[in-house]
Amino acid sequence: MIYKFRVILDAEEDIFRDIAIESDNTLEDLHNAIVNAFGFDGTETGSFFTCEDDWTWNEEDEIPLFDIGDVPGEMKTMVDFKIDDLMHQDNTKMVYVYDFFSMWTFFVELAAIEEEKEAGENYPALLFSHGELPAEAGQSGLRGDLSNDDIYGDFEDDFDDDDFDMFDGDDSFEDMGFEENWN
Repeated sequence: MIYKFRVILDAEEDIFRDIAIESDNTLEDLHNAIVNAFGFDGTETGSFFTCEDDWTWNEEDEIPLFDIGDVPGEMKTMVDFKIDDLMHQDNTKMVYVYDFFSMWTFFVELAAIEEEKEAGENYPALLFSHGELPAEAGQSGLRGDLSNDDIYGDFEDDFDDDDFDMFDGDDSFEDMGFEENWN
């Protein structure tokens, strides 16, 4: 069978690629098809993430390109999974992240399943391309904006600058010989 995926970049602009691939190909084959479809050089690694359910993009299990586990061979990688092992009519979504420094993030959705190959078509195949890849990875906010400097949000600890002034000029603390202990 032929699976047709829409791979959408997590960005403000509409940027996506439609890819057709054989259902018995591996996730590594899909990884390579995505890398080629978006014009990456393929020198970086990536991971797929299964989604909790078909209604959300909440990530569940990671499937990396390479074994990154503590015990070699213990972790399953992309080459260990055929696409139809994870993706089918009842499970149509995965998240794909390429280049963990730049965090290019994609929403991968199974759009159609064809019973037969098209005559003369080689797979995987890029069926449709929309939008230009930006110079840098960004986030639309669908996965959460990680660029916010205020990591605590609206956290309020009920202290203000005046509360910390109570320590200014206070000589009542005993000198524990810090300098002597560290020389």
